[in-house]
Amino acid sequence: MSYPGYPPPSPYGQPPPPQGGGYYQHHQQPPYGAPPPHAQYNAYQHGQPLQGYGQGQYGAPPPQPYGAPPPPNASYYPPGPPPPHGYGQPPGPPPQQPYGAAPATPTAYPPQPYAVQYPPTPPSPGYGPAMTIPWNPDQDADRLRKAMKGWGTDEKELIRVLADKDPLQINLLRDAFQRRHRRNLIDDIKSETSSWFEEGLVMLARGPLLNDVHMLFNAMDGAGTNEDILNDILLRRSNADLKAIKAEFSRIFRRSLEEMVRGELSMKTERHFMLVLGATRTEDSAPVMKADIDRDVDDIYNATEGKIGTDEMRVCSILSLRNDNQIRAISYEYKQKYARDLDTVIQKEFSGHMKNALLIQLRHGTDKYMLQARLLEDAMAGMGTKDRLLISRLVRAHWDRDNMRNVKNAYEQRYKKKLAKRVLGETSGDYQRLLLAICGEPI
Repeated sequence: MSYPGYPPPSPYGQPPPPQGGGYYQHHQQPPYGAPPPHAQYNAYQHGQPLQGYGQGQYGAPPPQPYGAPPPPNASYYPPGPPPPHGYGQPPGPPPQQPYGAAPATPTAYPPQPYAVQYPPTPPSPGYGPAMTIPWNPDQDADRLRKAMKGWGTDEKELIRVLADKDPLQINLLRDAFQRRHRRNLIDDIKSETSSWFEEGLVMLARGPLLNDVHMLFNAMDGAGTNEDILNDILLRRSNADLKAIKAEFSRIFRRSLEEMVRGELSMKTERHFMLVLGATRTEDSAPVMKADIDRDVDDIYNATEGKIGTDEMRVCSILSLRNDNQIRAISYEYKQKYARDLDTVIQKEFSGHMKNALLIQLRHGTDKYMLQARLLEDAMAGMGTKDRLLISRLVRAHWDRDNMRNVKNAYEQRYKKKLAKRVLGETSGDYQRLLLAICGEPI
């Protein structure tokens, strides 16, 4: 982490600080169908109970809020797993015991090794079975048709209709457009718009799952491989989401995603991604066990700094198969024991695609919002804008509105500039208006 004083000095064995994420003012998640608010948000510390690191083994350390002092009379919880993950919601963890109290007798899942099965993380919205929601898409389907019918196109209306929809609404809207107008929404968008504006609208209209599989296919089709797209879509996803992506890829393209990835990558990087695509990552509901963390810390050291050469697959296995809370604990304990950031070790010991993939897996575990902020800046930094990466990363972040607000505030904290202002300087025209709307800005 780059924040001054983070993590705070502490003796070896103290629990790690919480997953980054207190970047905005807490409020109730808007129901499906409600447009995203355009208010500004301030830093806060998540007020939901979080599972303790090594449940029943440590007392509660003082909280480590990001960017602001704790509000008065706030009720804080000890550090634990990340807040709502990716697009989905993990099961709620058990409460932490008071400092110094004897550990409570577990009622459901006592501490056990990684191999024990725990309740699976549910699929993210848009990746699971179709759901019935209290929202009628017909009016918006008609607005889209009117915006593209006849002479000229109402680009602002396309943005207004598509930019604020959640994953469940966008799927209903796409079906309603086909049902009411006997036309394919994505085909109409492609015929009426162009360039990066077209690409952004298509990503929105497809929804998260359909867009993932099309982007994966395009990243591997033809000469060369877009490794950044593979990293963005496949790394640090829940098992349920990965299974949905593999099934949808096979349904649409009549090809196995694993076989196509295997044909594009080689040697140990291929084996790394086969571990990821196996969808056997530890579920988010699994606890963090001190003995397991210590073993992983020593294994990583012995595979990197502790030997001549590097055992790449040992490190890949640990970072691919542990959940975010476990990775956060591993990162913290590594620094406590060996006085070096694990991030620095990976940058020193690895190179190329594997290094980039491992850094994403590690940074997602320690602070998933800051990771997304850094990836957005990477897409805009230097000579020229990596437009496809910028669009896809913004669209992916916006499907979860709370996630988007956290990413915006993480970006401002790190780069001392609002994300919307940065996007404003890199884009223009309808393309600019679209990206600002995806960021939650009024157009």
